[in-house]
Amino acid sequence: MRHRLTALVGLLLGMATPGLAAATCRDITFESLPYTVCEVSTAQDLRIFHSGGDGAVLGSFGRVDEVLKPEGKKLGFAMNAGMYHADRAPVGLLVTEGTEQSRIITSDGPGNFGLLPNGVFCIGPQRFRVVESRAYQANPPACRFATQSGPMLVIDGALHPRFLPKSDSRYIRNGVGVSADGKTAYLAISGQAVNFAQFGRLFRDALKTPNALYFDGKISRLYAPALRRNDFGFQMGPIIGLVEAE
Repeated sequence: MRHRLTALVGLLLGMATPGLAAATCRDITFESLPYTVCEVSTAQDLRIFHSGGDGAVLGSFGRVDEVLKPEGKKLGFAMNAGMYHADRAPVGLLVTEGTEQSRIITSDGPGNFGLLPNGVFCIGPQRFRVVESRAYQANPPACRFATQSGPMLVIDGALHPRFLPKSDSRYIRNGVGVSADGKTAYLAISGQAVNFAQFGRLFRDALKTPNALYFDGKISRLYAPALRRNDFGFQMGPIIGLVEAE
């Protein structure tokens, strides 16, 4: 079993070639659990979407595709990218095209978002980052796009200290991790219900990301046309997606 797992993880990590424009999403198995992982390099066009030019929340993968059409672009893949209120306004920081749309929140509070430390995923001009929220506030990096969520899954190579290995709180979950050199982001969604510790180990042990951030659970969805996948569900808040030429 261990040899098969090692082979599967090695296959995943060797799949993507930096600089390719096409999306690279693969189904893998880790600790006998199914996941889909989409790998993106800084040479590609990864963006975060929330509202259109008229200020209306986009809310769906289809609407994002519509606003990309005038550019001659389309989504290579996409998933929900952080928590949101009932009106689909983001909970915490949101930056799109270098403009702050919603402010950062650094206080603790109820729910997963308030399970400190939480963090920010930043898409910068030359690297990706997952940064703890208070560190981000103290010294904000240059982000073309950014979204805040919580909790952090992996913090400097360690799992979040509040995670319980045998927790029975299990949901379909999605999140993002960044390679040590900041050149690669891994966006993952579980194929079945998992707890936080299981999901965190995917990023730490399989994907080897020293820092990773939880996006959400229960409502987690993926659009990956190469896998013939377009998850159905209610309208979303922030959406992250790889933009490609049509």
